[in-house]
Amino acid sequence: MLKLIASDLDGTLLQNGSQRLTKRAVELIGLLMDKGILFTAASGRQYPNLRRLFGSLEERMAFICENGAYVVYREEELFSSALERKLGLEMMREIARTEECEILLSGKNTSYIQPKTEEYVHRMKYIVRNNVTIVEDIFKVEEPFLKISVYRKRGIGAVEEHFHKVFGDRAKATVSGFSWLDFTESSVNKGAALRVIQERLGISPEETIVFGDNYNDIEMFECAAESFVMAHSVPKVKEYANRETSCVEDILEQLIKEHQ
Repeated sequence: MLKLIASDLDGTLLQNGSQRLTKRAVELIGLLMDKGILFTAASGRQYPNLRRLFGSLEERMAFICENGAYVVYREEELFSSALERKLGLEMMREIARTEECEILLSGKNTSYIQPKTEEYVHRMKYIVRNNVTIVEDIFKVEEPFLKISVYRKRGIGAVEEHFHKVFGDRAKATVSGFSWLDFTESSVNKGAALRVIQERLGISPEETIVFGDNYNDIEMFECAAESFVMAHSVPKVKEYANRETSCVEDILEQLIKEHQ
């Protein structure tokens, strides 16, 4: 019996760079939760951003935020894990001195930035739609560092290898879209976060369905008996899922019919 659905957002439930859920997706998710099936948004995004995306549904949902560093169920924190502060400061110094790269420091309810360009401020506030705190000295932020990200407008590929070489053996490094590389504490991933929810609610992998499209979804695929990968995903990611789809809403609609 299906009890839990977990879905990635960008590239999965949100297609073609969209920053808003379709009306159809919101309606289908609401109908599934009316049937007692918990919906979990699993993303590299921050908690307030995810809450805004789902609107009135958020009070009934679970959220895997910051690639698994922060887990919330029905507004209750279930788990959080922060980078060691000394390491985080070293990461931010390296990002700050790397040409064309911006720092995103993630806390539980806001993102801290010390922007090099106005374009970055605009993107974070009005395109990504994060809660954003602009600071004069990001190295003085006292809140635990849930996640530290590198943003490069022209693509993260040109600097990814460098940051992996410097920090890849001391933190979990995850490419998150064209322009982003995220660092979290080494044990953090979406799969470990999903297991926190499953254990808390007594839900098994056989009662779980997962949707994803990228490398940071692989550990989550392993937590579900049935996993869907997006048709546009790279072949390596497709190896870890057992089904494929081009539209999450189509599968959600099928699930509603199956649970009439």
